[in-house]
Amino acid sequence: MSELAHLFRNNRQWADGIRARDPKFFANLSGQQAPEYLWIGCSDSRVPANTIVGLQPGEVFVHRNVANLIKHADMNCLSAMQFAVDVLKVKHIIVCGHYGCSGILAALSDARLGLSDRWLGQVRGFCRKHADLLATTENESDRSDLLCALNVIEQVNNACETTVVRDAWQRTQALTVHGWIYRLQDGIVRNLGISISGPEQATDCYRSALASVAHRHKSDTFSALTGKV
Repeated sequence: MSELAHLFRNNRQWADGIRARDPKFFANLSGQQAPEYLWIGCSDSRVPANTIVGLQPGEVFVHRNVANLIKHADMNCLSAMQFAVDVLKVKHIIVCGHYGCSGILAALSDARLGLSDRWLGQVRGFCRKHADLLATTENESDRSDLLCALNVIEQVNNACETTVVRDAWQRTQALTVHGWIYRLQDGIVRNLGISISGPEQATDCYRSALASVAHRHKSDTFSALTGKV
């Protein structure tokens, strides 16, 4: 364990620093959990949910997996969603992907990763679904970034089709599902223009977001969306 001793030292320094600024911080934090947000993001170590949106521990409930996927057979993700919505009563589900996602690139290039190949099968399906749009981009990096954005939109749609979200809307619980994307190169989160607060909005918002991303891409402004120069 000696090779991990620095992690314990870091933890002690962090906790001591927090207590120095706010002696009651941990006592208050341990007494309740009342976040307004559920963050569904990628497992990538460079995309820490709390940090990039400036939230403190206790302010965001987090679920992360490779390529920020929402699958109807994934009990881990669905359980996190159900607990967040039904028990914690979060008001917002944020699906946040990131440009340069290795899982998305692997699916796009059909690279073999082992067990992860099965996990990324859904993304490969999106490659086929959006093949015409993806084919308009010759550069692999740009094509991967476009798929990263499309994947977030698809996952928002998947979230809205879960029984967790639909049941919440049926009982008139305030709940909105959002699609965001993060750029590692500048640390900025970008809104992909899809926020759905009820079943009557789902189809139109989904189609509008897809059309918007396609338009920006085809009109050579996708670089502005991703922040590339």
